[in-house]
Amino acid sequence: MAIKPLFTTISAGKYKGKKIMLPSLDSTRSTKAILKGSLFDSLQYDIVDEVFVEVFGGSGSMGLEALSRGAKQAYFIEKDRAAFSVLKNNCKEIDEKHTTPLQGDSFLLFPTLLSTLTCKAYFYFDPPFSIRNGMEDIYQKVLDLIALIPPQMAHLIVIEHMSSLVLPEVIGVYALHKTKKFGNSALSYYRSNEN
Repeated sequence: MAIKPLFTTISAGKYKGKKIMLPSLDSTRSTKAILKGSLFDSLQYDIVDEVFVEVFGGSGSMGLEALSRGAKQAYFIEKDRAAFSVLKNNCKEIDEKHTTPLQGDSFLLFPTLLSTLTCKAYFYFDPPFSIRNGMEDIYQKVLDLIALIPPQMAHLIVIEHMSSLVLPEVIGVYALHKTKKFGNSALSYYRSNEN
């Protein structure tokens, strides 16, 4: 029996109702609709004409939602080949012109991507949860990546993580602004003290 593909939909904006195919749950974990809704309710019109970077791309649902709500460009990094194939297809189906999907390890590609950005961006980090095999130090590696972002390059940094994980109050020049929990997942928002 063929495996039925899984989909999520864009919830608001110019691409509202468009379907986004989800990769296999073996390789990625999709973001809950309630969590996505909360993030974009927080951002509202702030992301209009801004750049959105989804550092662990998966299906690209967050970046594509950002584009639908008025962001001018979305960048995605995804390591898993099958997930990247789905991501690339989703970008092509929804807004090929304003999406840049990159295949590779986020920890290697992100510094390069960061050096090519010419304006401030919104950064979304949704790493694989650390309960997965081989991911025990994932959050520390993510915190190290965030510390590399110059304050003049970030409007906001959002981390999706396990609710049970307490993230530091400060990462480099970024201070924890708020954390919202949604069952097993949570969103933590960081802003630069220099903004």
